[in-house]
Amino acid sequence: MRRPIPLGMLAASATVALLAAGCGTPPELNPPGTTVPRPSGTPSPTAITLPPQPPPPPPPSPTATTGFPDSPAVSCGGRPSAAQVITLLKRRGMLPSSYRGKVTVGPMCAGTWQWSVLDTSNGPLQAVSEIRNNTLRLITAGTDVCSIEVRAGAPAGIRSAACDALPPSL
Repeated sequence: MRRPIPLGMLAASATVALLAAGCGTPPELNPPGTTVPRPSGTPSPTAITLPPQPPPPPPPSPTATTGFPDSPAVSCGGRPSAAQVITLLKRRGMLPSSYRGKVTVGPMCAGTWQWSVLDTSNGPLQAVSEIRNNTLRLITAGTDVCSIEVRAGAPAGIRSAACDALPPSL
């Protein structure tokens, strides 16, 4: 009785046979006088000339500062005004459009940043903003405004008011 050939052995034999069949006669075993084909020398690709690029844009000009020192935070003197801070908070949905309260502290300025405290029916609301390119931009608002952005980017006077001072009470 013949023993069946294991399937793994059959597969391995087939693989070796296929690999061996793909091999031709090595060039050194060709009969003398026959030439071995040599790869044709193809020219290397030529350099591609790109169209000239426009010059890079000039670096941004420094933004105008408000003239406030980095520390301590001082009264903004109306730039921005309390009304502008309230309008910004309403636009960002932090205050209802019907809000008629007032800013109880500030706006206080240091560098181009501002800090304010507003009286709301839910307690004090702090707001940190920045004037960039003559536009008032909200950084953060809430009961705790000592965010990573404030700690990392605000001038020392704003960091001190927003992060180090006791929470405002009304």
